[in-house]
Amino acid sequence: MVKEEKIKKVGEMEKLLTTYKTIGIIDLHKLPNKQMQEIKKSVRGTADLKVVKKSTLLHALKKVSWKIGELEKSIPLQPGLVLTNADAFKFYIKIDKLKSLTFAKEGDVVGEEILITAGPTSLLPGPVISEFAKVGLVAGVEDGKVAIKRDKVVAKKGDVVSKELAPILRKLKIQTIKVGLNIVAMYDDGFIYKKDSLSLVGDSYLDKIKDAFHQALNLSVNIIYPTKENIGYIFAKAYQQAKAIQNKIGV
Repeated sequence: MVKEEKIKKVGEMEKLLTTYKTIGIIDLHKLPNKQMQEIKKSVRGTADLKVVKKSTLLHALKKVSWKIGELEKSIPLQPGLVLTNADAFKFYIKIDKLKSLTFAKEGDVVGEEILITAGPTSLLPGPVISEFAKVGLVAGVEDGKVAIKRDKVVAKKGDVVSKELAPILRKLKIQTIKVGLNIVAMYDDGFIYKKDSLSLVGDSYLDKIKDAFHQALNLSVNIIYPTKENIGYIFAKAYQQAKAIQNKIGV
């Protein structure tokens, strides 16, 4: 790309960055094109998704306000942009739900335990039986097709998919990897939110609030710090302790 074309691209990117209220940096690494197109279709009318060159985006960010320019710290090797006028947190909730399953590849990290159950497959006998054995699957031949003899957990949450396991899962048509738009940071009306803040929204945030409440409640009861929320628990604990002492001394 000649210098004039680069300048033009940067100018177009700069205009986009200053046109929308909310700008998100997305990481396109390992996002299949099929899923990308499905997400584009789902957000059409509310957001615009663009694949961009990192160098072009960096140059454009340096030309806009310094607050947006801070986003350059979050730019991945394969960046994309999400441009919208929606609230950053509400948009993140919507995007986070747009996930679909795909086949695991070597090196992928398993999100949930993968259990392969016993039963017939559609595979013909051959080398596949020895391939199954490499991942711990016991297989044989039934009615001219390969059959798995015993249930087997081939990967646990957090495991890395091996080069032996990936093709087996594909042959068995088992899709285990959830893929979606990986938003790493969003700029919204003067504020920058990283993924760890955006991910607090929704049910996970409510779960954290509930857990914090229960921990605080337990602490206040144990140190006997009365509040309107815990007074009933404190009286119940005192009664149980009094009964225990009574039984011990035989009064």
